[in-house]
Amino acid sequence: MQIIDGVKYNLKGLKIGLKTPKLLLLGMLRFIVVVAAAVGLASIILIYQNDIITAVWTKPENMWIIWLWYLVSWLITLILIILSTVLSYLISQIVFAVVIMDLMSRITENMKNGKPADENKIPYFTQLVFLIRQEIPRAIIPIVILLVLSVIGWLTPLGPFITVLTSVTAAAFLSWDNTDLVPARRYIKFSKRFGFLMKNLSFHVGFGLLFLIPVFNILVLSFAPVGATLYYLDRTEKQTES
Repeated sequence: MQIIDGVKYNLKGLKIGLKTPKLLLLGMLRFIVVVAAAVGLASIILIYQNDIITAVWTKPENMWIIWLWYLVSWLITLILIILSTVLSYLISQIVFAVVIMDLMSRITENMKNGKPADENKIPYFTQLVFLIRQEIPRAIIPIVILLVLSVIGWLTPLGPFITVLTSVTAAAFLSWDNTDLVPARRYIKFSKRFGFLMKNLSFHVGFGLLFLIPVFNILVLSFAPVGATLYYLDRTEKQTES
């Protein structure tokens, strides 16, 4: 199943990243920024936890259902902390742009194939400008979808289910943010790259499942470009052979 493959590739990339000095240095650089941002955002959530929960569901006076209120309140807090980690990852993306991720992807491709397929063909600065431009649609589409899901959750009784769905959706798009590094560097059209996400959606969900594990997700997010690059290269090789 592609979901299981997604988990395997994520862990494989993490293992390689921790064993390769260059990848370890770049990954830990991102890790430090993500941790700092995640701790800050999680602290804010915990400080205002009661206000947030009260805005969602006023604490009941009935002793028979108050236990359910506490359960839901901590479940919402956990989900918000997970989302804060995702947000901190996005902050690290803004801080380091595509540069660190692209370098990690290039190193991984070089380890697997000897050198990146596009090496010495297009000036690096030209590629970098193109990659940064690609971040705009790659960021806008997930934000729009997540906002729509959030509105549906606020306006319908499906709030808890939509909240979980939103987290999984965010994780899948974060996975795509990493698998899209190689095709974007090769100047493949955005429509085809988005089609790659849709055709392999279950893989991206599986790859992103580890992003939903508090604390551990900070580590796997930092080294995600490694496993994602390996997957894309393996996938394209299989398609070429067939």
